[in-house]
Amino acid sequence: MSPQQNSPVGVAASLPPLSHPDGSPIRALVVDDERMLSDLIAMGVSMLGWQPHTAADGPSALELARTARPDVLVLDIMIPGFDGLELLRRIRELDADVPCLFLTAKDQVDDRIAGLASGADDYVTKPFSLDEVLLRLHRLVQRSGTTVADSAELVVGDLVLNEDTREVTRGGEDIELTATQFELLRYLMENAKRVVSKSQILDNVWKYDFGGQANIVELYISYLRKKIDVGRAPMIHTLRGAGYVIKPAA
Repeated sequence: MSPQQNSPVGVAASLPPLSHPDGSPIRALVVDDERMLSDLIAMGVSMLGWQPHTAADGPSALELARTARPDVLVLDIMIPGFDGLELLRRIRELDADVPCLFLTAKDQVDDRIAGLASGADDYVTKPFSLDEVLLRLHRLVQRSGTTVADSAELVVGDLVLNEDTREVTRGGEDIELTATQFELLRYLMENAKRVVSKSQILDNVWKYDFGGQANIVELYISYLRKKIDVGRAPMIHTLRGAGYVIKPAA
């Protein structure tokens, strides 16, 4: 089915740019066995400044997911090899948090229900508006993990850190941090969804200047948890023997 008429250039230009904290582009995996549709979405994704990867069947898409490590998925349900529902299940074994938008036939209500039940975050129906697809993808990436909306902000879920103003908010509520707490949170957010060890934290936050207090990292992690996680779904997690990770609340 063909997409509806749209103006992706205008939509792409109107959305705030997103990227990883290191400046690398957001990676999108687009899977559809209709080449025209996957190429069209890939074009729109490129206009957002993101890096598109395309595939036409389940097995090749899964291999791309392993190598490209996409930040967002656009999956047609009816694809060769194995369907989009099974593909999402297998990709989520590699990255449990990667957001997914399903493409479904307009008259297939069961497909839409099955897609959402399988853990998809959103869906659009064919024929679709490319404008709508880009808007929905942009929103999913903003909510899903670390992005830089502009040069000053780090965003993880509903947690926002502004490096220029040194303001921190969660769910729109202001969070007051000391200078060291701010630097620790910034380092965690720069590495969102990655486990960082105590030695990495000491090297990057304290530069090993921690006065011989071996428990300084645990102490400051506890400070952050009291200010960020208490009374909310937790974002800061301890992996015993490995280190710490911050990620969007489940």
